[in-house]
Amino acid sequence: MLLIISTLNLFGQTKEFKPERKYPADSLRQWTTGLMDEISKKHPGFYRYTDKEKFGFLIDSTRQSIQDSLTQLQYYRKLKPLFAKIGCLHTGIELPEESKTSINASNTLLPLEIFVNAKNQKVLISKNYSENKDIKRGVELVSINGTPISAILNKLLDAIPSDGYNQTEKILLLNYRFPFWYQEIIDEPKVFKVVVRSEGIDQTFELNGAFKDVFPPLEQLEKNYDLPLEFEVKNGIAILKIHSFADTSIKQSGQNFKKFIKEVFQTLQQQNIKDLIIDVRNNTGGTDDNAALLTSFFFDKTFRYWDKIEVTEAVAKEIKGVNKMFYKKPEENNGLYLWKKSWITKEFDYYEPQEPAKMNFKGNNYLLTNGLCLSSCADFTAVMSHNKKALVIGQETGGGYQGNTSGMLSRAKIPTGLVITIPLQKYTNAVDLNKNFGRGTIPDHETATTFGNWINKEDVELDYTIQLINRN
Repeated sequence: MLLIISTLNLFGQTKEFKPERKYPADSLRQWTTGLMDEISKKHPGFYRYTDKEKFGFLIDSTRQSIQDSLTQLQYYRKLKPLFAKIGCLHTGIELPEESKTSINASNTLLPLEIFVNAKNQKVLISKNYSENKDIKRGVELVSINGTPISAILNKLLDAIPSDGYNQTEKILLLNYRFPFWYQEIIDEPKVFKVVVRSEGIDQTFELNGAFKDVFPPLEQLEKNYDLPLEFEVKNGIAILKIHSFADTSIKQSGQNFKKFIKEVFQTLQQQNIKDLIIDVRNNTGGTDDNAALLTSFFFDKTFRYWDKIEVTEAVAKEIKGVNKMFYKKPEENNGLYLWKKSWITKEFDYYEPQEPAKMNFKGNNYLLTNGLCLSSCADFTAVMSHNKKALVIGQETGGGYQGNTSGMLSRAKIPTGLVITIPLQKYTNAVDLNKNFGRGTIPDHETATTFGNWINKEDVELDYTIQLINRN
């Protein structure tokens, strides 16, 4: 989605960062109310998944839980689950950079990676970075510092943001970065007392906390591919991998999305390919132009991509003066403020009927998805699924089936230094709005990744799809 960053100063200037500084409970309760009130006025999807009455109760419960003065990190841990209840991946509350730097400099990370079985939420150790090698890969993690793993999981799942009520994205994030989420949301001790279970026998170990450098860097996990766009034809089956729709990363890699995609569909036509696998797993989104363009190659007549784009009344009123030189003023329609085309970009045009590409593909399409299909990738998947343009195989997308709230973003700092991100545009996909409410796109063929698949890096979805094609 296009990002236009503006700064909202909600409550005045922040003070010099000191991690041990505590803020009075009365002030924190007041800031909580003011912050959520401000977000609700600007965020058009604020009540999309949690109604106003229930949200009011959640805000009040959070306020009442603040009985003592808190540090920045403690207050962050109070607000994170409240923000998650908005059900919006693009709405953020973050620690400022100096706080992240301070935490990252400490040896307070659990030196274990884990695998969460999505069906029974049993947690198994997938990697052991500690000096104690008696903890073997595959044993069950029972508790950490006296807290059952089930309680820890529940607390983390409540705090990790997602679109709607989605869980697949949250589980994947824990499988990749559990120690970091534990440190950020639960605690940052320098010694961990863990209980593990193997063949019905429990054992207790004390492990020293690890530094950040022990783990693979986040950048390595986010870009675990050579090029954002890949294509090959193997044994008569075409495989198109779209790792990202983001123009920035695509251009940095020396690729051009429009040129690449046109050449792909030209090849499909020239080689008379009948089966195409489109792999968008771990594609966290990016430029809407690219997602909408790809969609057009699967239609042979006019189609709808988005149904509408909404903003709140407060945002609509801000489109005046110099802002009208860049954006057209939203139109009010039965209480909704609908965004219209922009003067400066095509990114907001896709609520209009879309024309099919000239070289559209008429073969069999198989779309591979997982919980890290987000934002514009989730929009693409939803439109393809709704129009039955592909068989969806894998896991539910992390991005919402019915759309998301993103587009222009406002950023704000509150006195504790926490950084708030508020998306200002609510996108509704042109899909069945009575289907998959609060969920991502549900696969036609759902596959589950086992612990063995995970540690051996086996491609369950691709293998399943190729077998499916060969059987037909």
